[in-house]
Amino acid sequence: MIVRIMGEGQVSLADGHLAELNKLDDELLTEMENGDGPGFRRTLQALLTRVRDLGEPLPDDSLEPSELILPSPDATLEEVRELLSDDGLIPG
Repeated sequence: MIVRIMGEGQVSLADGHLAELNKLDDELLTEMENGDGPGFRRTLQALLTRVRDLGEPLPDDSLEPSELILPSPDATLEEVRELLSDDGLIPG
């Protein structure tokens, strides 16, 4: 799966990592619903860090279609709300 972090680039991520990332995504969704700004910021950073750690960066000159687009690390709670689907940021 090709994942884009807005403002950073793309990584290739094995589908086997989706379960771990979905746990963080569920946490993020709960924090957003509860208006927990500090929790939201902490979990968003943790989610993006795991994607960077688990993914293989694609070359800067490579532009593959992204199957998943994640917000930038400095995205606001409101900006992330606009990106959400019923499943959160990560489908499944």
